[in-house]
Amino acid sequence: MTRPERRERRERRQKTRIFCGVRPTGHLTLGNYLGALRRWADEDQHRAEALFCVVDLHALTVDHDPARVRRLSRQAVTLLLAVGLDPRRCTLFVQSHVAEHTRLAYLMECTADDDEMRRMARYREKAASERARGGSVRLSLLTYPALMAADILAHGTDEVPVDGDQAEQLELTRELAIRFNQRYGHTFVVPKVTRPAVAVRVMDLQDPVSAMGTSHARGAGVVYLLDEAEAVREKVMGAVADAGTDIVYDRAGRPGAANLLDVLAACGGGDPEKLAGEYDSYGALKKDTAEAVVELLRPVRERHAELVADPGYVDSVLRDGAERARGMA
Repeated sequence: MTRPERRERRERRQKTRIFCGVRPTGHLTLGNYLGALRRWADEDQHRAEALFCVVDLHALTVDHDPARVRRLSRQAVTLLLAVGLDPRRCTLFVQSHVAEHTRLAYLMECTADDDEMRRMARYREKAASERARGGSVRLSLLTYPALMAADILAHGTDEVPVDGDQAEQLELTRELAIRFNQRYGHTFVVPKVTRPAVAVRVMDLQDPVSAMGTSHARGAGVVYLLDEAEAVREKVMGAVADAGTDIVYDRAGRPGAANLLDVLAACGGGDPEKLAGEYDSYGALKKDTAEAVVELLRPVRERHAELVADPGYVDSVLRDGAERARGMA
C-alpha cells in the first residue's frame, strides 16, 4: 500500500485505533485482570477500533522453553476471550502470526541509536538479572523496544493505553516515529500515550510493595486467573499483615492492608478508604476479599473451560484476527 493510500485510509476512520499487548511469560494474574484486561473488555473494545495482541516474540528475549511459550500464548488468547473480548468488536491476534511486525522491527532498528536502547531501564534490569544468575544476555533484549515500536506503528495506532512500567518504551516509540517521518517522509501516526482515569495496581500478597507479576518466583503471593476457589482463598488468607492491627488505608505506611482494600474495592466497585472503616481485623478483611476475588474470577474460569473444550472456535478467532491485523498493517 502506498503512503497516500495509507493516509487516506487513516482519514476515513470513524474510531480511534488503539493497540494493547500482553506478553506470555507466565500465567495471567488478578493484577493483569484488574489493571488492564477488565478495562479492555468493558471499555476499550467498545470505544475504539481496538487491536489486542499476544506478543509472543517478546517472550523470546530472555531464557525460555519454546513449548511453554506456545502453551502460554494459547492460554492468554483463551483467557482474553474468557474475560470478555469479543472478536466481533475487536481484533485479537498473536504477534508471530503477522509478519509485518518483524519486518518493520528491522526498520525501527535502523532508525534507533545504540545508546538510547542501552539506556532503557528494562534492558538494564533484565540484563543485570540474567548475568546475576549466570546466563547470557540476548541481543533481542537490547532491541526489544524496536519490536515494540513496530507492533504499535505497523497498524497506524492512534493511542496506546499504558501503565507506568511501559512509559519509557512508548516515549521511544513516539521518538522513532517522528524521526522516521522526518527522515523518509510522513509514514507513521505518532501515537498518543494515554493512562486510565482510575488505575488499579495489585501488589503481591506476600510482598505488597512489589507488583503482582506473571513470572514472580513466589506463587503464594500471586493469584492466577485460573486458580481454583480454594487456592484463591488460601493465598488471600495467607497475605502478609502490617505491623499494626487496625485497618487503615495507607499505601506507604500500611501496604498490606492497602493492597487488600484496593483489591476488595476493585472487585466490588467501592472506595478503599471507606472500606477501611468497616473492618477492625485482618481476618475479616481477608475473608471478604478472598470471597470477592473468588466470585469475580468464577465466570472467567468457567468461560475459559468452555473455550478450551472448543479449540476450533479459538483457532478461527486467531485466523480471522491475524487476517484483519495484516489488513491494517
